[in-house]
Amino acid sequence: MVYEALGAVPRVVDVTDPACPDDGVVLEVAATGVCRSDWHAWRGHEVVALPHIPGHELAGTVHEVGSAVRSWRVGDRVTVPFVLGCGTCEQCRAGDAQVCPDQEQPGFTLPGSFAERVALPRADANLVRLPDDLSFVAAASLGCRFATAYRAVVTHGAVRPGQWVAVHGCGGVGLSAVMVAKALGARVVAVDISTAALDVARDLGADEATDTAAQVRDLADGGAHVSLDALGRATVAAAAIAGLRPRGRHVQVGLLHGDEARAAVPMDLVVARELAVLGSHGMPAVDYPAMLALVASGALDPERLVTHRVGLADAGAALAAMDGPTPPGITIVEP
Repeated sequence: MVYEALGAVPRVVDVTDPACPDDGVVLEVAATGVCRSDWHAWRGHEVVALPHIPGHELAGTVHEVGSAVRSWRVGDRVTVPFVLGCGTCEQCRAGDAQVCPDQEQPGFTLPGSFAERVALPRADANLVRLPDDLSFVAAASLGCRFATAYRAVVTHGAVRPGQWVAVHGCGGVGLSAVMVAKALGARVVAVDISTAALDVARDLGADEATDTAAQVRDLADGGAHVSLDALGRATVAAAAIAGLRPRGRHVQVGLLHGDEARAAVPMDLVVARELAVLGSHGMPAVDYPAMLALVASGALDPERLVTHRVGLADAGAALAAMDGPTPPGITIVEP
């Protein structure tokens, strides 16, 4: 599925099979998610080369292996983070490939996974082996949204049982965060203006739900220990920080674009309450085993978030639908 201009109707076309990188693989795509980050690129909020194939939440089977690859074979079932670290820089060596200065991203800097096949470089450093009993749909739903939420809650939020977590924005990332926080034994306040989104959040275990961020401090017994802006709005980020108790931690997950990219932070509260404000940008491959272990244990069921499955021919319409309000959940494309 290709779009040839920003905002142009995406269409399905036949293209040449991708060449296999020496250090990479060609993947037979079994499932790929339709993510708002793809929509941002389509609308010109992210820079991509045109014409462009979107898609960065993917899972499938290795179809071809490059000559320099050592860890992977044809037929392996894999997924991959949306950030492909170089594997050799200071950040990658420290296990932080998600902030690699020389990163590549399928669906952004590279052709993406809205296709039957996609080429993925740097395979040894970035591919993640899938358990045999994990479906490709579930694996693709882990992609950008679930993995980002997992790392935001577990690594940055350092959430412990009994703590309050306020999730602002209950789209794909936010609902994933609700699931992860509940799996860790936390108490959750879900915040969204959509009644349908709040209903899903309650179904996933949220202890409290509100359409007013100002209620968080009362609902969370004096303030959340951890807050997440999973939407990406300056006003939401400020409200999330205001809802924290002293020594609380705010994790900014939602992307801020345009004028909001330089959003003001209520530094008076940050200083007075000794708050921490952290960013979260995906999750490296080395952190996937812990998340997959929680999935295998039954504590996390990412496939619960999958509400729509479409073929490649309908992927463009699913992407364009994000121009307006969309129902809660994740749409998966099965090429």
